[in-house]
Amino acid sequence: MLSKPIDTAQLGFYSTFEEQLNHSHSLYKLANAIDWKQFDEAFSKHYSPLKGAPAKPIRLMVSLLILKQLRNLSDESVVEQWAENCYYQYFSGQTCFAGSAPCEATELVHFRNRIGEQGIELIFKESIRINGKDGQSKKLSGDTSIQEKNITYPTDDKLYKKIIKKCVAIAQGEQLELRQSYKQTVKKLSALQRLKRTKGGDKQARKAGRKIKTIAGRLVRELYRKLSPATLGSYATTLQLFEKVLSQKRSDTNKIYSLHEPDVKCYSKGKEHKKYEFGSKVSILVTQNTGVIVGALNIEQNTHDSKTIAPALAQHERLTGISAQEVFVDRGYRGISWVGETKIQIPKPDKNITATKRKGHRRRAAIEPVIGHLKQDYRMARNFLKGIKGDAINVLLSAAGMNFKRMMNHWKKAAHFFAEYFSRLIMIIRSTLSPFLFLLNLKITF
Repeated sequence: MLSKPIDTAQLGFYSTFEEQLNHSHSLYKLANAIDWKQFDEAFSKHYSPLKGAPAKPIRLMVSLLILKQLRNLSDESVVEQWAENCYYQYFSGQTCFAGSAPCEATELVHFRNRIGEQGIELIFKESIRINGKDGQSKKLSGDTSIQEKNITYPTDDKLYKKIIKKCVAIAQGEQLELRQSYKQTVKKLSALQRLKRTKGGDKQARKAGRKIKTIAGRLVRELYRKLSPATLGSYATTLQLFEKVLSQKRSDTNKIYSLHEPDVKCYSKGKEHKKYEFGSKVSILVTQNTGVIVGALNIEQNTHDSKTIAPALAQHERLTGISAQEVFVDRGYRGISWVGETKIQIPKPDKNITATKRKGHRRRAAIEPVIGHLKQDYRMARNFLKGIKGDAINVLLSAAGMNFKRMMNHWKKAAHFFAEYFSRLIMIIRSTLSPFLFLLNLKITF
C-alpha cells in the first residue's frame, strides 16, 4: 500500500531542516534538480492502494539506490550511513533529521525487483536529463566491456564438490537416508588434489578428480530414486542443472560456470594478468565531446561487438529522443557500417581521411577511462545482484550514478570558480583605489 504524503510545513520553531543545510552542497543541489514526481507517478502502479501495510516512500527508495551508486556502497552500508548523514536524509525528502535507519537493507532488493529494468531505466533517463545539452549530442563513442559476476573462478572440481554438498543438504532437508555422505572421502580426495603440481602427484590428483565426479553423479542418481514424485517436482530444475554440469565437456557451448549463477558466460580477455572473465557483456555509449553516458545496455549472450550496436542505439533513441548521426567505435566492431541512418565509424587505413574524422577517432579513446570509472567507482567491476535481471539493473544504476556525479562535480567547479573570481576582483579594486584613498586620507575595508 502507498504511504501517506509527508507534510512539508515548517516543523521547527526557529528554522526548517532545509534552512540548516549548506545550499551550495552538491547533494543539496542535486536533490532540488531531480524531478521526483515522475518516479511517484511511474512506480505507484506497483503498489496496492488499499491492501497491505504502508510502504516506504518511493522517493526514499529511489534516493537510496542513487546514493548507493554515487558513494560506491553496499545495501547495508547505505542504509547505515543514511542515519548519520543529514544531506542523505534531505536528498531522500526528509523534513527533519532522523537518527534511525530508514529501512532494512533487504527492502532495496524488493524495490529493485518491484520496479524492474524499466523502472531503473527511468532513473538513468533522469540522469541524462540532469546534464542538459551536454547529453543531447548526435555524435557518440561506443565500446563494450565485461561486467564480472560475483562468483569464484570456476573449475570442474569446485562444481562437483558443491553438487555433493547440495545433494547432502537436500537429503537432510527431506529426511532421506543416503547410502553414504562421502564427507571424509571427499576430504581425503581433496588432499590428494593438492599434489597436482608436485613430482608424481599429478596422476593421483587426476584420479581423485574423477572419483569426486563419480561421487557427485552417484548422489544425484540416488536422489532421483529416493525422492517422492511430489517432492521431486520442486527439485527437478536443480537436479537437471547438476546433471548438465556432470555431463558437460571442455569444448561444449553454453557451459555452466556457477551453480547459483547458471547464466554466467565466459569471455576471453587475451591479457596476461586476466585471461578470462566471467559475467555478461555491456555496451556503453557516451557523447563525443562531453562524456555523458547516454547508453548502458547489458547483453545476455556472448555475441560479436558488431551485433551489440543496434540495440544500444535503440536504447539511446528511446531515452533521449535523439537519433545519432555518427558512432565512433574500435576495430572490434568490424563487419557493420550502418545501423539505420547512423554511420558506424571504424578506424581503418585511409589516405583521404578528413581532419574531423581523425579527431573523432582520437576522441573515441576517452570512453576507456569512462568504463574504468564505472567499474572502480560505481560498482560495475563486480556485480552482486542476482541473475540476468540483476546484470541489467546494475549497469543502468552504475551509468546513472556516474552521470549524477558528473553534474555534482560541475556545480563544485562552478562554485569554486565564482569564489576565486570575486576574491581576485576585490583585490584588483583594493589595489586600484588604495592610492586615491591614501591621498584623501580615507580607509575603506572590504
